[in-house]
Amino acid sequence: MPSHGALCRAELWRGLPCWRVTLAQGDSLLVAEQGAQVLSWVSDGRERLFLSPGSAADGHTAIRGGVPICWPQFNQRGPLPKHGFARNVPWRMGAFEPAEDRAELRLHLKASAQTLVLWPHHFELTLVLRLQERRLHLALEAHNPGDSSWAFTGALHSYLRVDDLGQARLWGLTGQAEWDSLRDVAGQGDSVIALDGPFDRIYAVADQAVRLVDGTHGLTVSQSASWANTVVWNPGGGLPDLPEAQHRHMLCVEAAQVLAATTVEAGERWVGWQQFDVLTG
Repeated sequence: MPSHGALCRAELWRGLPCWRVTLAQGDSLLVAEQGAQVLSWVSDGRERLFLSPGSAADGHTAIRGGVPICWPQFNQRGPLPKHGFARNVPWRMGAFEPAEDRAELRLHLKASAQTLVLWPHHFELTLVLRLQERRLHLALEAHNPGDSSWAFTGALHSYLRVDDLGQARLWGLTGQAEWDSLRDVAGQGDSVIALDGPFDRIYAVADQAVRLVDGTHGLTVSQSASWANTVVWNPGGGLPDLPEAQHRHMLCVEAAQVLAATTVEAGERWVGWQQFDVLTG
């Protein structure tokens, strides 16, 4: 593809087809064809996403890490396989738009015989990835081209890398409605969330970005209000594709639609985004 400072090239990750987007100053993305899943985001010389060394890589089993797209169902809240099907099937690469200091990559998924067996609705999904120095913006667009409405839940299930979970702190969810799914208890978000061990809470989306600090490293995480929830999750270990102690190097901060489904009317389009900015200074 022509170079205007940013490049996009095909490569393999453990045998799976991917696209690598690289800016002239060095920031990069690795995006898998399976699920349009971002597997790596390197910014300011540091890997910002967590990818489990024990993850499956067979082209259809969910990949543990990066940014899976959970759609059209969150977790097991419905009749579909866990987290729906969008993360398990191949997406098609669309436009790549390079510039001197940024790049945009679009990937597409539409209804097929495979998806219609699971979910009897016609849809068109587009994931728009915008990469800038110290910034990654992900926007999921869901279009209903059919003649009747449908509803979905889902998430941008982002796995963020931390050096030590016990030292990580999350700010910005103070007073937000909170549901602790491990204890089945409702409450309000603390001013500072400390994390060490299993953690699984759903928050009402805040007006401002949240801030994740991990020692001398950190990110701000913002999302559109069209995602009604922010999920903060760490399994505390015990997953077959997450080797022992690897959970201490990850924290999921997800832009999500969990507690109530979003309806998309015939001919309409929904857009939800999440953005990460590297903290400096």
